[in-house]
Amino acid sequence: MAKRRDAREYALHMLFQLDFNPADAEKTLEEFWVGKDLDPKVKAFAGELVLGVARDMERIDRLIEKYATHWSIKRIGAVDRNVIRMALFEMLERGDIPPIVSINEAIEIAKKYGSEESGKFVNGVLDCAKNELTRPAREATGAAGP
Repeated sequence: MAKRRDAREYALHMLFQLDFNPADAEKTLEEFWVGKDLDPKVKAFAGELVLGVARDMERIDRLIEKYATHWSIKRIGAVDRNVIRMALFEMLERGDIPPIVSINEAIEIAKKYGSEESGKFVNGVLDCAKNELTRPAREATGAAGP
């Protein structure tokens, strides 16, 4: 599933950009794809992540603050914050993706783009969230998306 990893990484870049330069998420998507000849499935999944996180940002950020004990959303590094946002969105809204997959992908992306401690931090926050989900961590439960 390298395509989904690619899509998650593109989504991280766009969410990072939106964090520092808040704008319309759809416009950011449009501008980001200019000149990039990519698989439509990669674009669709990345777009779903960006638009979904942007749409549910307040709810997702409240959950992050709940699970990232003693951390306000503003104190969490931008890479870690956006990786966690994407993973929580997947865990909440994508029943076709087992939570453990979302968590493992988030950890790997955090290690690649974040600090030395990012993987551990992201894992800790998402593991707490996973424990409160009402679906099995290793199973998909819903219809597939892009």
